[in-house]
Amino acid sequence: MAQRRVVVTGMGAISPLGNSLPEFWSNLTAGKSGAAPITKFDTTKFKTKFACEVKNFNPLDHFEKSEVRKIDPFTQYALVSTDEALKDAGLNLDEIDKTRVGVIWGSGNGGFYTFQQEIMEFARGDGTPRINPYFIPKVIVDIASGWIAMKHGFMGLNFTTVSACATSTTAIIDAMNYIRWNKADLIVAGGSEAAVNEAGVGGFGALKALSTRNDSPSTASRPFDISRDGFVMGEGAGSLILEEYEHARKRGARIYAEVAGGGMSADAYHLTATHPEGLGAMLGMKWALEDANLMPEEVDYLNPHATSTPVGDESEMKAVSKFFGEHKRKLLISATKSATGHLLGGAGAIEAIICIKAIHEGVVPATINTTQIDPGLPEGLNILLNSSRKQSIRVALSNTFGFGGHNASAVFVKV
Repeated sequence: MAQRRVVVTGMGAISPLGNSLPEFWSNLTAGKSGAAPITKFDTTKFKTKFACEVKNFNPLDHFEKSEVRKIDPFTQYALVSTDEALKDAGLNLDEIDKTRVGVIWGSGNGGFYTFQQEIMEFARGDGTPRINPYFIPKVIVDIASGWIAMKHGFMGLNFTTVSACATSTTAIIDAMNYIRWNKADLIVAGGSEAAVNEAGVGGFGALKALSTRNDSPSTASRPFDISRDGFVMGEGAGSLILEEYEHARKRGARIYAEVAGGGMSADAYHLTATHPEGLGAMLGMKWALEDANLMPEEVDYLNPHATSTPVGDESEMKAVSKFFGEHKRKLLISATKSATGHLLGGAGAIEAIICIKAIHEGVVPATINTTQIDPGLPEGLNILLNSSRKQSIRVALSNTFGFGGHNASAVFVKV
């Protein structure tokens, strides 16, 4: 029996570059940066005073006031981006079997905003546990997938992936496999994060992972540049509608691309650092392409993890150089975290959308802010800088890596 094929028929985005898919893509391909001084808390005593915040998002535009009290921002972003993705897919929810529709939604931190808010309020009090009754349902990481299912009546498989910054790529790979295994016909997959707060920025700052380029936030994320000094915190959500090919074809759906393969591995090396030679990254890419029955030289575009950290960018490019060999000179590479910042658990979904749009539109967004490639990186890498490029893309590969040594790579192919 032939393996069931999986395609993407809808997408939605809440991002530092816009709160809809068209706005996000327009600003990304125009080379705009989502980074700016933080508005969500007082940064006076913080070393890093900027981030890639979601802007102009009013939850009351999407939810009743009573609902907002029950829903952390990471879930709000998940619900709104999924609404857009479902609409984009042209689905009539009254005509599909909802027992065959699942949700696999990821987040690295879950209700981080709510957790901090409630603990700080408790600490300011007299020790009496005056805790919001929605505290736990707002905080737990799986609640976004639950909300999506409840809102739309999706009764199929439902769970959450957590693999740090590889989280939503893992969700997409899982969704692909469950559809292949005939456990669902359609799955909402993606990830969201809302960690631009004192705990998030302070915590990553304490690890010395964040850029401190406070004099120029919009150019702070500069992957591969010799002067890169850390990543820029981002937030938002990316939602994708993954659908079995024949199911999509029979209903006349527009197909953006095929999800052709996925690979996951572990560095088994360090709590926060990537393997210095990129061994885990190479395994993830290798297994993803094997799963897709493709050779490395067939990949046209790579969206790397490339967070703009000194160690991370170097180890990933070592892996890319070794794995792709001479094809690295033709393989087009662009690091879009230069524009979006790092969405943590939402990064993989947003970057999957970028790969899919590159295939569908024939446009590759550039790496911005990078002016001098680090001479310590491998030679011969074909990194797209400064301006987006019109180019036919048949096969795109997306890499995401996370603390704990988690690696995930997903392959998207033109249909």
